[in-house]
Amino acid sequence: MRYLFVGDSMTIGSAGDHTWRYRMWRHLSALDEPFAITGSRTALYDKDADAPVSHRYADPAFPPSARGHFAGWGEGWLQLAPLVRAEVAAQRPDVLLVSLGLIDLGFYTDAARTEESLRSFVAEARAASPSVRMVLLPVIPNTRAQSDAWFAAQCDELNVRTAKAVADLDSATSPLLLASRPPGYDIHRDTYDGTHPNATGEHRIAAAFANAMHQAWGVGGPYALPS
Repeated sequence: MRYLFVGDSMTIGSAGDHTWRYRMWRHLSALDEPFAITGSRTALYDKDADAPVSHRYADPAFPPSARGHFAGWGEGWLQLAPLVRAEVAAQRPDVLLVSLGLIDLGFYTDAARTEESLRSFVAEARAASPSVRMVLLPVIPNTRAQSDAWFAAQCDELNVRTAKAVADLDSATSPLLLASRPPGYDIHRDTYDGTHPNATGEHRIAAAFANAMHQAWGVGGPYALPS
């Protein structure tokens, strides 16, 4: 199974992070199933350089062959939808694990327009690979939602729209799956700044994807959260 991680700043991570991608690699490595992680990008975002140029992962043992991804700091459905067809064609993933939407609502569009980008993304990915599978994570509102009622409502609306889009677009040849919000995820405990995951948040996001695939498709195995 070939996996492609797709996302915004929560997925690319910044210099010194483990990333939830690393947690997923560790999980997959412990299973008795062949897998590969693919993606044209490998770097972390460097806040000082304001660019994705760092390779300083928290665990230097994270192998370069597993660092591939298709994520960007400040990139959402809007930015990645026009690019995903070429990425899927080049990288040939079997499964896309997608965490997008928060940055769209935070800076670029509203829920309705973001749904359009989501649907375009799915169509473009399938144009490159008609049998590709996709797992989508709901938007996890950040601390802005606690003081911005409009933003909070847009996050809720996008999650409703995402669920409808998944139901509309799911197919037997190209399954589309909506993961659950990571159980127990608390933005005050599981992030380091109210948005980006810390170690516990990384585990919880990886677990949401892993458990969704295992429960719905029988792929992989249940994710063991650290105690």
